[in-house]
Amino acid sequence: MVAIDDAPQGFVEALDELKRRTKASLGPADLAHRGRIERWGQACTALGYATAWLAPNPVSALLISQGRMTRWAMVAHHTLHKGYDRVPGAAPHQTSKGFAQGWRRLVDWIDWIDPEAWAHEHNQLHHYRLGETADPDLVEHNLEWLRDASWPRPVKWLVVGFFMLTWKWSYYAPNTLRHLLGMEQGLLGMFGTWALWRRCLLPYGLVHFVLVPLLFLPLGLWSAFSVFANVAMAEALTNLHAFAIIVTNHAGPDLHRFDTKPTGRGSFYRRQVVGSTNYPTGGDLNDFLHGWLNYQIEHHLFPELPMSAYARIQPEVKAICEAHGVPYVQESVAVRLRKTLAVALGDVDMIREPAAA
Repeated sequence: MVAIDDAPQGFVEALDELKRRTKASLGPADLAHRGRIERWGQACTALGYATAWLAPNPVSALLISQGRMTRWAMVAHHTLHKGYDRVPGAAPHQTSKGFAQGWRRLVDWIDWIDPEAWAHEHNQLHHYRLGETADPDLVEHNLEWLRDASWPRPVKWLVVGFFMLTWKWSYYAPNTLRHLLGMEQGLLGMFGTWALWRRCLLPYGLVHFVLVPLLFLPLGLWSAFSVFANVAMAEALTNLHAFAIIVTNHAGPDLHRFDTKPTGRGSFYRRQVVGSTNYPTGGDLNDFLHGWLNYQIEHHLFPELPMSAYARIQPEVKAICEAHGVPYVQESVAVRLRKTLAVALGDVDMIREPAAA
């Protein structure tokens, strides 16, 4: 009897051939694309701060938020995945070995999340244990305590709302660092460790919430306060944005989780598809607003590709999946958010493999 985790015949060969062709096609255009998207993010940040001193306002906050999301989800994410390591002409700081290393962290990616910790937890543990209990980002498993709680519905919503507004510093910063350092503390316990404050919370907090507002002090106390308020609003917006386009990538009653490890490349490929979802794809502006996380299936199949490659191969990946009967989920962020929240609150379960006998 064919196990549910087996890949259909021809599925692996088709994806392997696509991977080979795509890697062979990488060139200057992919590096130029990275530069263009990076400049878009820098422009958002610059415009945000150029107007942030006038008064607290949602436009400045949104621009600063989008700049931060660009730096994390698009530039840091794909660079640390070695997406540009094989692209001809890439400078050292545009590769995984040079990006955000040492003093360049201040230039490349000054965030709550430690770059080395992110590369370990996300690139290794999450990508190669997708949907398993050992996956550090498996929503259904991580929120079992909330799903099983007999709390009133409004209380559960308040808990979810807190995480949506604080996701980067309340979850990703401590979770990635504790996995990197092999620390036994839970998320709450991590906040009592000097390592978290030294490597994650203090660098980001001092730069963005203290130093940056102080730079506007010559324009007056109101200007400095306005910048601080807009930075605080941007922080909440970035967390909401991140929750909506990252947490929803692998959660929902139509996505799979797994009780065993993959048995080979075929089952690995299949898991990346049935354990992930895409959002609407196509067009740099659309992809920019989705943080290039709308190509989650393609990214999980081939994580070491640059952003631009995913847009090129997405139609072919979808066609391969459809031709071999492998479910390919693609829905709007709003739909995926609703399905993710249903899992988080314990209203629905994910599809669990192997199927019950």
